[in-house]
Amino acid sequence: MATPDFIRTIRATAGQQLLWLPGVTAIVFDDEGRVLLGRRADTHRWSVIGGIPEPGEQPAACAVREVHEETAVHCVVERVVLVQALEPVTYGNGDICQYMDITFRCRAVGGEARVNDDESLDVDWFPVDALPALNEFGLFRIKQALADAPTWFDPTDPG
Repeated sequence: MATPDFIRTIRATAGQQLLWLPGVTAIVFDDEGRVLLGRRADTHRWSVIGGIPEPGEQPAACAVREVHEETAVHCVVERVVLVQALEPVTYGNGDICQYMDITFRCRAVGGEARVNDDESLDVDWFPVDALPALNEFGLFRIKQALADAPTWFDPTDPG
């Protein structure tokens, strides 16, 4: 994932300390029920589509933008699938971030899936019963997007 300019500006004064950031994930389905995935340039692994909202950008608008920027697919958001605070991540350069992920179920409405930026090596549609190797993050979000259930949140209450 390319680092947004506003994060670079923050890092110039904040250094590598923990940044608490919003994040969005888009689980996009086509009319055949297939899910859209991208093979990331940084890890070479298949992944769900996601990104960081720009300051003031609504999360759903960010999901739509990220899908188009990365895959050339146009989509609409159908519902919130889950909201989850993720564990902190330390990047190779020492920067630390922690994300509040909002995952959306989306429906493709146009465009043809293709690599549309330098963040992906490949982009494709997959039947949900024939997914490539995915991490638990992506698998759980696809499962929740398929479920006819209310928005998932972590019920853990430390208090």
